[in-house]
Amino acid sequence: MSIPFSNTHYRIPQGFGNLLEGLTREILREQPDNIPAFAAAYFENLLERREKTNFDPAEWGTKVDDCFYNNHAFKEHEPPEKGKSQTSMKEETKVTALESSEEDKEKEENAAVKIQAAFRGHLAREEVKKMKKVDLQEEKTQENN
Repeated sequence: MSIPFSNTHYRIPQGFGNLLEGLTREILREQPDNIPAFAAAYFENLLERREKTNFDPAEWGTKVDDCFYNNHAFKEHEPPEKGKSQTSMKEETKVTALESSEEDKEKEENAAVKIQAAFRGHLAREEVKKMKKVDLQEEKTQENN
């Protein structure tokens, strides 16, 4: 049973919003028919990727959010891998970042186009509803006269 007008406030766990944003973005990109199954597969894939790469998007999102409140989260640097210099690691990171950013930009543009098309369709349907409403009102006034 829900309690209307309850002054209970729940705190959203750090990183949870970022996980949901990622899921939402992928749902908008893919437009799946079965969203719960897609979400389950998305989170399974995310867990597998986290175990393989030791990269946790929730933790990263927490640090990004924390960056706005205090900048200490990004001052921690991990030591470079053995056998690689920092400059070679930076170059390697730049190349992969550029490749992934180009792919991400294309996906984001496609998602934006889909969203814009859906919104334009919504506006067109609303306009048709208004036109039908006006036509019905005109017909009623003509029948009454």
